[in-house]
Amino acid sequence: MLEISGLERLVLENQVTAIVLLDAELKIQYVNASAEQLLGQSAKRLIDEPLATQVKHSSLDLGKLDTVCRSGQSFTDNEVTLVFDSHHALVELSATRIQNRSLLMLEMRAIGQQKKISQELYQHAQQQAAKELVRGLAHEIKNPLGGLRGAAQLLEKELVNPELKEFTGIIIEQADRLRKLVDRLLGPQRPGLHELHNVHSVLEKVRQLVKLDLPEGISVERDYDPSIPDFEMDHEQLLQAFLNIVQNAVQALGENGGNINIITRTAHQATIAGQRFKLAAEIRIIDNGPGIPTELLDTLFYPMVTGREGGTGLGLSIAQNLINQHKGKIECASWPGHTEFTIHLPLRR
Repeated sequence: MLEISGLERLVLENQVTAIVLLDAELKIQYVNASAEQLLGQSAKRLIDEPLATQVKHSSLDLGKLDTVCRSGQSFTDNEVTLVFDSHHALVELSATRIQNRSLLMLEMRAIGQQKKISQELYQHAQQQAAKELVRGLAHEIKNPLGGLRGAAQLLEKELVNPELKEFTGIIIEQADRLRKLVDRLLGPQRPGLHELHNVHSVLEKVRQLVKLDLPEGISVERDYDPSIPDFEMDHEQLLQAFLNIVQNAVQALGENGGNINIITRTAHQATIAGQRFKLAAEIRIIDNGPGIPTELLDTLFYPMVTGREGGTGLGLSIAQNLINQHKGKIECASWPGHTEFTIHLPLRR
């Protein structure tokens, strides 16, 4: 049992930072109140437990802690994702060896909320820049395409040989395909018709559509909060947004199979695009697939960004555009075995 003096305990217990003391075998010897809250367990349950049994996944290689124990070389990582049994946290983590006690001290400060706010502002600025770039490109592409298609149609009328008309048909077909791609890149440019509708009826429609072509071994479950009231929406737009996300999950699971869960709850005092809402609908779409590569997470909602071979990278970009038109926001958290998209839509009286 680790002995800590009354003064030391008083100082540690009043730290806002979560502090965990580990022995040479990386077993927990002490946690302060902030660490109990972060790990979601009481000190009584945590003492003498290996840290590795409490952390189900870490973006930090926990082997680095062994290195600190042996070398005494401290380190700090500004952004570490830790996954526990029932929750996950984004923290700034420092590891220091306490020389005279043969202990390793972990200091962890939750940065999830600050990261979300700064990421939201950064993403908004980047999305606006991307939209302007896409609009400019679309204009430059559409004009020549129109001329190309028109010229092919005129040429087709002049041709007598049916075999040659096959080639003009290919030109027209490919010009139409490119025009559709550009239109999809731009997404809906005008707000839809908003009417009172129930979000669960939209989600049920999504489930029905997905189940029509659902690969074997994949299940789609739901857990709805019936207290969410009807609110003004363009249900066709939200249907498309939710469908894109669920289909993304189906493609991620692929032939390996797995589970997709659609969960709805009400969120109180939700902050969306810097504005506070007393009440919002929270829709979470979770799959237990391989997870999204770390290098894609920051650019996931950009057009043409995809981690799937043959993918267009437009599904999530369009989904975000549609959610934005409802004054909502969409976020993603992912690690191996868990990918979670969370959508917040404000509920106005």
